[in-house]
Amino acid sequence: MSVAEKQKKSGGLGETVSVIVQALLLALVIRTLLFQPFSIPSGSMRPTLLEGDYLFVTKWAYGYSRYSLPLSPNLFSGRIFGSDPERGDVVVFKFPPNPSLDYIKRVVGLPGDRIQMKEGVLYINGTAVPREKVGQIDNPDITEVSGPVDVYRETLPNGVSYDTLDLTPNGIGDDTREFVVPEGHFFMMGDNRDNSTDSRFNVGFVPAENLVGRANIIFFSIANGASPLEIWKWPSDMRASRLFNFVR
Repeated sequence: MSVAEKQKKSGGLGETVSVIVQALLLALVIRTLLFQPFSIPSGSMRPTLLEGDYLFVTKWAYGYSRYSLPLSPNLFSGRIFGSDPERGDVVVFKFPPNPSLDYIKRVVGLPGDRIQMKEGVLYINGTAVPREKVGQIDNPDITEVSGPVDVYRETLPNGVSYDTLDLTPNGIGDDTREFVVPEGHFFMMGDNRDNSTDSRFNVGFVPAENLVGRANIIFFSIANGASPLEIWKWPSDMRASRLFNFVR
């Protein structure tokens, strides 16, 4: 091999490495500052979100904290360019007792709010949130159980409406003490009220620093525990009707 050929080969390898490094840095910037993909690990947000949903989380929605960065290095505390979520936002956050875990729930309580459940009805600052039975769902892919499940639509004080499941009348989370949300914290609940570990239980109040971002859009969804990489299962298991739906 001539010197010229060796130089050409070396230059080609260097260009390839440079392109890979630039691509990785770009991906890191996008993931840190703009969007992060997230998969739904449990049924706590049914019927809004299902296991097998893959969605993008907007990272800039509430500013940035140490948890915006990969591996969550302890470089600073608090939030940069921070803003509070709105009541009704579906938010990915770090589980306060173990920040290595990602959770996704709906914000129902803002700093200073008094939150309580009475007979399955959500109360905010002593006022019952309107709750209307809108029907039943008899589809195990949506409810995760066999048989019809009652569906109730809640409408928060700011007008945000969403559906909740009532799997078990008089469930353990249907009657709670009154929670007073501290400053700089939020009260989170799952839409699947009888199958959600949330601020009523061991999640507790979620510090603003733990917020990762707002759930934005479902870009893929597949049922029956299938992986998106199992392309041969797409014809039978892909939930085409959920693709590119906004999360509300």
